[in-house]
This record gives sequence, structure tokens and C-alpha cells, in this order.
Amino acid sequence: MDGKPAAASTVSRKRAIFYNAVEYAVELGHLTGNPISSIKWRAPQVTEAVNPRVVINHGQARKLLDAVRQLPSGGPLVAFFAVMYYSALRPGEAVDLRKESLSLPKRGWGELDLSTSAPSAGRSWSESRTRREPRQLKHRGAEEVRVVPCPPELGTLLREHLDEHGTTPDGRLFRGVRGGPLSESLYGRLWAAARAAALSEDETASPLARRPYDLRHAAVSTWLNSGVPAPQVAQWAGHSVDVLLRVYAKCIAGQEHEARRRIENALRTPVHDRDRVATANTRGEPDGVEHDWTPTKTAPDCVSAVQGPFSRGVAGEGFEPS
Repeated sequence: MDGKPAAASTVSRKRAIFYNAVEYAVELGHLTGNPISSIKWRAPQVTEAVNPRVVINHGQARKLLDAVRQLPSGGPLVAFFAVMYYSALRPGEAVDLRKESLSLPKRGWGELDLSTSAPSAGRSWSESRTRREPRQLKHRGAEEVRVVPCPPELGTLLREHLDEHGTTPDGRLFRGVRGGPLSESLYGRLWAAARAAALSEDETASPLARRPYDLRHAAVSTWLNSGVPAPQVAQWAGHSVDVLLRVYAKCIAGQEHEARRRIENALRTPVHDRDRVATANTRGEPDGVEHDWTPTKTAPDCVSAVQGPFSRGVAGEGFEPS
């Protein structure tokens, strides 16, 4: 506690916990009602949108994965970070990824069939008294499976991991130093060291890929910027479409620039020509009918903030989204 205002997410979370505690007191008969409901004060608005500055491009991602490989004890975790970048797994899903969930053909695309996650909750909050406890996927039922694409690059990394490091006796791909569940502190330290080795001094000081979770943000942003329909991206990422667009709206690069170009083209077209096109369209003339004017067609030149296996744009190696 340093006397500074708490973050909006902290205020919202603690208020929710306190509210539920009072509700429980009402259920037990210790209170006649919940007085918090009558308080007009509102918690600060929580920012849900991903900051585009945390999103890396494909060149930066490859540098970071190579840096992890060069670190002592980093080799066994290259594929761990890769599944978050290429297939948008949450860290808890990556920690509990098992060999039986992999569908890896020798060539082309594969799939990851996700059914469990092991988020870090702390020993005091888990039934098994361990820091991680496998459970169903976030926002999913106990038996539901989420199928995500596995690009050829990731398939190669996963096959190499299985050949070199194998699995735990229960089939998990990734493990801690002593063979137990992979700890957040272990992969967090490795990631910090990889950032310092792979990124420039300015990039290291910036929010760019500061957390391993930001690799998931890069994956989802890559899919969206590559033109994959939002419902498909939401299904792969384990989101609703509403949450997807709300959280990643600022990471969809190039659309504002292209929209302005289209408006400019429309404003440059003479009014009588636009009216003539509108009249032709209302007569139901088929596509391909030539008119006495030709609209200017301008190919989009937007560049995605992130590059990946789906990407059509070309971004500079050190590009940092703004």
C-alpha cells in the first residue's frame, strides 16, 4: 500500500468480494438486507480493451522464441510460449496441454483439442492444496472441448519438443524443474530474460509483450487482421463475439485508414456519376455491365500491427503498434 489510488480492476474485484460476503451474511440471517445495494457510489470503469502496444509482430515473436531457446533451461519451454503465440492458448491451458490433445500431421495444419485448464489459483483456494488445479476450460462446461488450429510452424515445434523432452507420466508436455506443474514464476523469469535478450532497450522498457499472456493477444490480433471472420476467431479463442470485438477493437489495424480512402474515393467521384451508378444498380443490371465511367480502384495498403501465419501484410521487424 503506497497511498495511491487502486487500479479500477482492483476496486471492482474487491467490491464484488465484499458484496458477496455481505450477501452470505444475509443468507445466514445475520443481516436483514444488503446495505451495499443502496450505495450510489459506482466503481471506476474497468478498461477491457487490449493495449495495441503490447502486441508483437511475427518477426519479434520469432526472435523471442529463439531467445528462449538460448537460455539455460529454456529449451523445454519454447513450445510452451509458441502455443500461446500461434494458437492463442491461455497460460493455464498451455500448462495443462497433453499429448492426447495434439493432432499433428507430418505436413500442413494440425489441431489442438483443448478440454482442461490449470490456472494459478494458490494453495489456499484449491481443493487439492496445490497452486494449480485442472478444471474445465474458461466459460465452458466440464465436458466441452475447444478445437484450435495448429499452424505448420507450431506443429514442427511441438514434434521437436516431444522428441527431445517427452512428456510427464500423465501426458503433460510442460513441467516444472522437479517434474511438477509448471510454475508462473519459472516461465515468467524466462520470459523476462528472453525479452531483454531479443528486444531493443526501448522495446524492453515498453509494454511490448511484457507478459507471456500478451502472446495470446498477438495471436488473436493476427487472426483478426488477416481477415478471419470474427465468429471463427471467437470460437478459436474461447470468447463470445461481443467480448472479442470489445477487447480487441483497438488491435484491428488498418481499417480506419482504408475507410478514409474509400470516403476520399467517394468524394472525388462527380455527383452525376454517382447518381448514374445508383440508377444502374436499381435497374438490376448484372455485374460486369460496362458503363460510361470507371470508378477508381485503389488497393488497400494497410499494414497489420502483428504478423503471423495468416498474415497478408508486411511489417517491419521492429514495428511497434501505437
